[in-house]
Amino acid sequence: MQLFLFEDRHFHSFHPLTLTRPVDDLRVGILTIREKWKYSMNATVITRNLRKVLSGIFDTPSLNPDKDCYLINARLFPDEAFIKEILSLQPNEGLSQNDVLLAGRISGKKGNSWKNDFPENPGNLLKLKSYEPKRTITGIWNLFKMNGEEIRRDIKLINPVLLEKSATISPRSLLENIDEIYIGKNVVIETGAVVTAREGPVYIGDGAVLMAGSITRGPTAICDGSTIKMGAKIYGNTTIGPVCKVGGEVSNVIFHSYTNKAHDGYTGNSLFGQWCNLGADTNTSNLKNNYGTIKFTDWHTRKDQDTGEQFLGTVMGDHSKTGINAMLNTGTNCGVCCNLFSHGYPPKLIPSFSWVNSENSSVYQFDKAVETMERTMARRNVKLTPEYIKMMKHIFDHRVES
Repeated sequence: MQLFLFEDRHFHSFHPLTLTRPVDDLRVGILTIREKWKYSMNATVITRNLRKVLSGIFDTPSLNPDKDCYLINARLFPDEAFIKEILSLQPNEGLSQNDVLLAGRISGKKGNSWKNDFPENPGNLLKLKSYEPKRTITGIWNLFKMNGEEIRRDIKLINPVLLEKSATISPRSLLENIDEIYIGKNVVIETGAVVTAREGPVYIGDGAVLMAGSITRGPTAICDGSTIKMGAKIYGNTTIGPVCKVGGEVSNVIFHSYTNKAHDGYTGNSLFGQWCNLGADTNTSNLKNNYGTIKFTDWHTRKDQDTGEQFLGTVMGDHSKTGINAMLNTGTNCGVCCNLFSHGYPPKLIPSFSWVNSENSSVYQFDKAVETMERTMARRNVKLTPEYIKMMKHIFDHRVES
């Protein structure tokens, strides 16, 4: 089975998270979108059409030219009905909705040529059939809204064991509805930690640590190598991606990976990329005082749009950070590599590489930002590569119009 995950023209709807990653690398539930398709279709090879700015950071494996591959729009999630339709396609057939290509079947040879030169309108090259998908992301807030359901679906996909023998669980911890708590290798659950799966499953990945006195409610995913700090309150529909440290109060949030919110403070209905750090007592508002729907500034058009959502907190791109006691308003859209340490609310739209204090907002000097990136990543034994710096320089150079 060979898959080709492609981005369509709506990829910028998921900026700033997709400034530094392809759409298929967005994490929802336990897995990224790419991983969902890999498990769902038992794929041996998955490639993608990669934007040049991401070259050298994400891979584009070669397809077997002698076998067909299936094109799949990266904004779509797998389900049984959609997979059945995909597998029924004949060579050079596709599925579409309102002139948007959803899936197709082409030769591996053509797929290899499309990796570096993806057609502007690939659907024009296929014989199309109409199809109405059930599980599509159209706005960035779809990610946290779908998260609880995706945790349940991902558990069925990966079929984890309930309890690995290497786990260390204090007899003074409390695990409620144990048949819905999945505990990986070398997990540590300390004295007084509470895990309740009464309202949904809890997935605890390999090497995760739940410190003393923490409380976790399902559906929640705590991925490999992450730590829940002492006294933390983790509400349902939350994903704490690999190698994160999270404390305080968290509800319906996705932390992609390598991100820290280690101290007290509240965040809800929010999305955080990689390498973010929320200072002590950082709080994000996710509900307006008048209980109205929340407007969110589109990253690409810079225009406010009414999301129709009553709950929407912060979207924060990679490497952005807040100082102590920071306050973030409802519907805050923060770019890549920002420093926020004002006493009041910063702007609701914060361009990448912004340095925001109580008096003004200025540009974060690129060389200083790179120094901080390198120190941050080195603490987790991740190398800052020339390709990664090149990507960040592109974001810096286009920080206003990106």
